[in-house]
Amino acid sequence: MPTDALLDRFLTALAPLDPVAVWAHGSLAGGDYVEGRSDLDLIAVLDHPVRARTVWRLALLHARLRAEPLAGRLHCTYLTPGTDADAGRRHLTWAHQRLFLRPVTPVTRAELHTFGRVLHGAPPGDVLPPVPDGELAAFVVRDQRDFWRREVDRAANWTQDVWVDLGLLTFARATVTLREGRLISKREALDVLPGLGAPGEVVADIRRRRYDGAPPPAGEWVRRRALLTRDYLGPAIDGLVAGS
Repeated sequence: MPTDALLDRFLTALAPLDPVAVWAHGSLAGGDYVEGRSDLDLIAVLDHPVRARTVWRLALLHARLRAEPLAGRLHCTYLTPGTDADAGRRHLTWAHQRLFLRPVTPVTRAELHTFGRVLHGAPPGDVLPPVPDGELAAFVVRDQRDFWRREVDRAANWTQDVWVDLGLLTFARATVTLREGRLISKREALDVLPGLGAPGEVVADIRRRRYDGAPPPAGEWVRRRALLTRDYLGPAIDGLVAGS
């Protein structure tokens, strides 16, 4: 599989930096991975601080992988000693074909502890501190309230497949986490959405595109889908946040 070949090449290229561990999270670890559609979400733990030379080496490493199939979907965040316990701290990350800084969120940390896939070295439980009680729920509420609720009001977003998919799936996953204290996959979230009152036409659209290979929608349905999604998500997020 191209995915396995890319992961092998990445791990081989990373070996000279002697990582303590490399883990997969997200769809690749949770059993919901669809090759060519899902991202390859990785965490690498280095045993030394990231200085200028390390940044240069990592940029070169990823640049050399660019021609590989699926390389554009490989995202990796680099943790270092003394920084892994702070969920608010931003870490060097390669994603979307560039390097930048971003945090490893409580959701990602919980995923790693729950079903993280070890690609190299120590398991997450040996290296990464557990997510404290209440931190996961608090993050989920903030994400729905401060990010997704605001974005619902930006109409232009919702003509795009990625916003419709992630907006609804993230809401379903957040709801289950807050109500039941557990994490679910995107595929499981699709099954949950009808019971949460999500518009059935939109849920069916997501399922067809993500798992049945249907082409992207066009024409009037794109506009109608955007309206259905926004009309549902705004009040749904408000209710979830108010009840938390």
